[in-house]
Amino acid sequence: MAYTKEKLDSLHGVALIGGPGMVSGDSLSKIGAEIVAKILAGYRGDIAVRLWDGTLAQGNLDAPCTVVFRKPGALRDLILHRNLLRIAESYLNGTIDVEGDLESLFEFRTHLLNLNLPLGTRLHLLYLALRLPGLSRHGTAQNGRSKQTSHRNSQASIAYHYDVSNDFYKLWLDPEMVYSCAYYRDSRQPLAEAQQDKLDYLCRKLRLEPGQTLLDIGCGWGALAVWAARHYGVQVHGITLSLEQQRLAQERVRAAGLEDRIRIELLDYRDLPEGAQYDRVVSVGMFEHVGVKNFPTYFGTVRRVLKPDGLFLNHGITSETGWERTPLTRFMNRYIFPDGELARISDVTAAMELAGFETLDVESLRRHYALTLRHWVRSLEAKRDEAIRYSSEVTYRLWKLYMTGCAYYFDEGSIGLHQVLAGHQHQLQPVPLRRDDIYTHSGSHRDK
Repeated sequence: MAYTKEKLDSLHGVALIGGPGMVSGDSLSKIGAEIVAKILAGYRGDIAVRLWDGTLAQGNLDAPCTVVFRKPGALRDLILHRNLLRIAESYLNGTIDVEGDLESLFEFRTHLLNLNLPLGTRLHLLYLALRLPGLSRHGTAQNGRSKQTSHRNSQASIAYHYDVSNDFYKLWLDPEMVYSCAYYRDSRQPLAEAQQDKLDYLCRKLRLEPGQTLLDIGCGWGALAVWAARHYGVQVHGITLSLEQQRLAQERVRAAGLEDRIRIELLDYRDLPEGAQYDRVVSVGMFEHVGVKNFPTYFGTVRRVLKPDGLFLNHGITSETGWERTPLTRFMNRYIFPDGELARISDVTAAMELAGFETLDVESLRRHYALTLRHWVRSLEAKRDEAIRYSSEVTYRLWKLYMTGCAYYFDEGSIGLHQVLAGHQHQLQPVPLRRDDIYTHSGSHRDK
């Protein structure tokens, strides 16, 4: 519950001092240290807390993660609101900083959310917090990332995420520029190799053969389109709603000399022409933007354009609880995916069946995404200055926070990643009786 100064005044029967000019710097530090001591009493995690004047209020200097309150108002916000969105905004603005392992912060968040203090302690904390000066809030994102959008699953909302800067993404993605989870042999495998293995794994699951037509919905920067055309000899129609992605994908197609096999178009899947037909349809990392209420349209469109003996592979993030309205999901919708929603895998397969698909294969790649995200975060941190130059300090912090949080929750298991292979119901499916073929690496494919 968020308390106002007036509510607390009535509880105490006294007028509290809330103005920054009424408390000395030393007193502010003592107040901050007392607040930290009370909220972290009994906390067993290895996190340190440092205040605005350099005082170490909790933990040791060599702690793997140190939370730094750059301004007293950030600590005040933490007590008065206990709101993930406001705390995240303080991190984006730089009034809260994290040194060391940012992922540890999400365990710290769990402690804060589960904190159950006696009423007397809570009231005293509120009294202390109101003695700290507040933050002035003039909007978080100097680069416009906090801007709300009225568009639903549109070109504008997709561009919001992907049109940050191609140069920004190049800094921390693999050379193929695959912005979805890799497919690892083990945790030591280099990201670039694991992403190539994922591209090839998708092609094998789809049982691609030379001369087939492949629709790539949400083709990104063209990695899968180029891979499938070059190594499997298929004709690819890639569609995206990001102009930045389309431009770079077309450049890569021309550089690969594959203009006769690949067409990259700025097109909404809902606008695919009535007569369009494809042997195979694939969607990788786009599904999160569809929205649960649009599942019938999405899967219905795919079924319409997929030939009767075709295969459809849907690769997307799922959630064990669905898309509940929480501070975490509000943060995601406000700053990362304006229209994003995650669904349970059971709801996904049910929607596919209602649209007329038969589920042929379902595979979880949850652990692969945690490994991929940690690779991305390390690469982003190593290129910090360049990332800020191509975007902004806010964008750098936002992507670092977003990807670190996702790595934590993929590891923890509340979000997952599933590949679902499907075909038309009541059709003889073009897949072998066993999976042996998709687990056999064929060097000949890579040489086509």
